[in-house]
Amino acid sequence: MARTVRSALRAPLRRRALLLSTAGALGAVAATAGCSRVASGDTLDRLRSQGTVRLGIAGEVPYGYVDEQGEFTGEAPELARIVFRRLGIADVQPVATDFASLIPGLNSQQFDVVSAGMYITKERCAQVVFSDPEYQMLDAFVVRKGNPKRLRSYEDVVRAGARFATGTGYAQIGYAVAAGYPEKDIVILQDQVAGLNAVESGRVDVFAGTALTAREVVRKSSRAEATEAFAAVVDGEKRVDAGGFAFRPTDSALRDAFNTELRKMRKSGELFRVMKRFGFTRDEMTTLTAEELCR
Repeated sequence: MARTVRSALRAPLRRRALLLSTAGALGAVAATAGCSRVASGDTLDRLRSQGTVRLGIAGEVPYGYVDEQGEFTGEAPELARIVFRRLGIADVQPVATDFASLIPGLNSQQFDVVSAGMYITKERCAQVVFSDPEYQMLDAFVVRKGNPKRLRSYEDVVRAGARFATGTGYAQIGYAVAAGYPEKDIVILQDQVAGLNAVESGRVDVFAGTALTAREVVRKSSRAEATEAFAAVVDGEKRVDAGGFAFRPTDSALRDAFNTELRKMRKSGELFRVMKRFGFTRDEMTTLTAEELCR
């Protein structure tokens, strides 16, 4: 990156308060409208006709965020721009909201699709329909330099009695609990920047996130580092997570059209070229399908 990761991460957060305020106002209008109508007809045709698709994002680097110039970017919004343009929709309008509000906002029609690199899980598949994933991901920890407590897995955190933190709505909450960490003792922080600050200041021993998030947030830190990527173990099985776009259950035809273009990009190598710009490696590309991940 041309600028420091710390400043790249903090700039989106400074602007995020304003964006969330604006998004909240827009959401209130949209929610009110949504109460009086039910999605009907062909959504893709409607979006083509209006020329705009609204994307719900959560303000997380590198998935979807606002850069220092005030522009929406990230792997998911950039990928959305390409795919929806090819589907005949020229204008992509990101809408920032809290991660926990993405699925409720989607289903109340505050936006048309969730574009936040959201993990595809069985629980979420009961609420929305997912595209095939654009990436797969392991976990990693942000720890103090030298990793003094030797934390390389959730089981290590439990054995060491380490002070454990992760982000709001993160899958890592469940992984820690599955390893035996008391849920009531987990420190929930706003995002990875808050996690880095907590580790650097000694308030917590470890912050858990995706491997990509961890390695990017510590890039310029002199007091913290990221552990090697690892797979969480749940019920005796290693987990490899994967993220995709979420659509309303009534919009499976739109999801299918999106998947058609996504698969073309994967086959041609274009998908990796887009993802690489945001720190993804070839090891984080995947051929998994949403159907497999929803089982």
